[in-house]
Amino acid sequence: MNTETDKTWFETRREQLRNLGAHLHKHIKGQPHVIGRIESVLRRGELGLAHPGRPKGSFLFVGPTGVGKTEITNAFTGYLFDGAKPIRFDMSEYQNQSSVEKLIGEKIDDIGLLGRALAKADCGTLLFDEVEKAHPLVLDLFLQILDDASITLATGERKNLSRFYVVFTSNIGASEAMRMQSAPFASIERTVLARVGQQLRPELVGRMTEKVVFSRLSFEIQREICEAMIAKELMRLQKLGYILEITPNDIEAILREGVHKTLGARPMRGAVERVLQNQVIFSALNL
Repeated sequence: MNTETDKTWFETRREQLRNLGAHLHKHIKGQPHVIGRIESVLRRGELGLAHPGRPKGSFLFVGPTGVGKTEITNAFTGYLFDGAKPIRFDMSEYQNQSSVEKLIGEKIDDIGLLGRALAKADCGTLLFDEVEKAHPLVLDLFLQILDDASITLATGERKNLSRFYVVFTSNIGASEAMRMQSAPFASIERTVLARVGQQLRPELVGRMTEKVVFSRLSFEIQREICEAMIAKELMRLQKLGYILEITPNDIEAILREGVHKTLGARPMRGAVERVLQNQVIFSALNL
């Protein structure tokens, strides 16, 4: 690239990083305390300040189900990598000794699921959900990834991961956090991180750039999430040619179905889609 092109690219990237926090706040409700810490790691990674030979940044996102751990990973990945999605692995599927071979290949001509995913992308985010369920040998692979931003496949090929962010999610301590609803968040955070230290290997946790505890979503926040999902679904249906008018009673019906004490906002999307799409059916078929 010439100097003028370099300058234009840098200005565009700088503006994007300036607006990163606003983008995350727009997409993630009820977790304002996590965004600044995540934003800081991402900005350092994008400006090339991360330690050479390691991933651009790594996170452990801990908290109850349905509070935004995966959602914020989707949000920053799409924002920084032109709409891309994280490369996701559910660690509940990697609990036995053969899990390593499943990831990196069993034979010399097999690159495994991780290898196949990396063959399609040279940058982005690796997302390992429910990391506490992974087999100890899989955790050894994570140590290699966090130590020198690389992974060696069964074929002998060494993949460079220095252009990736690595995110681990976990529900460790979630039950304790739910029982401490009236406690200050700082106390909840200490309790959850103490449980993390008991359940995950300290050499793994110590290599992660940020350990972030997500809080339980209040009813008011779940209402905000519900209204945002409704607006998004109405827009999608409008593009399909279906115009709906939503009443306060409709919103209350969705909230009754979608709010969940332990699953957070996870059931909300399904409730929004069922209620609105059923209205389309009744209208279109004159039922």
